[in-house]
Amino acid sequence: MKIELIAAGTKPPRWIHEGFETYQKRIKGDCQLTLKEFSIAKRHKSGAIAQYHQEEERLIRDQLQPRALMVALDKSGRSFSTEALAASMASWMQEYPVVQCLIGGPDGLAPQLINDAGLTLSFSPMTFPHFLMRVLFAEQLYRAWSVIHMHPYHK
Repeated sequence: MKIELIAAGTKPPRWIHEGFETYQKRIKGDCQLTLKEFSIAKRHKSGAIAQYHQEEERLIRDQLQPRALMVALDKSGRSFSTEALAASMASWMQEYPVVQCLIGGPDGLAPQLINDAGLTLSFSPMTFPHFLMRVLFAEQLYRAWSVIHMHPYHK
């Protein structure tokens, strides 16, 4: 199964890139994690969030595949334990060739993307920087993968 992280922003700090890559490299064999970046909408003092959402939604939708499971990462979503995420991931591996996970920009994801997602996943009711979410997401995927493969990392 291929997991594509479609994430806002194109110039993360080096430590974000290195953190993401650390976990990306650890996920092997039956699962592959890739990153697709998109540029965030340029913010203006008089701009509207709805306008930014619309522009970023278009950039995301251009990358979506028709038979993929779309997972929106948003604080309004459902929280999972590590074991529940691992169980979901094991199910995805049987059902979908591609899972596309979305991280929005500074204003989050467009509401219509969240509505259209097969799953909306929350890491916390708190808000995290969109670049940091890349590392958190990759680590949690690796942790779930390690549970599935009975690797000692989770303990």
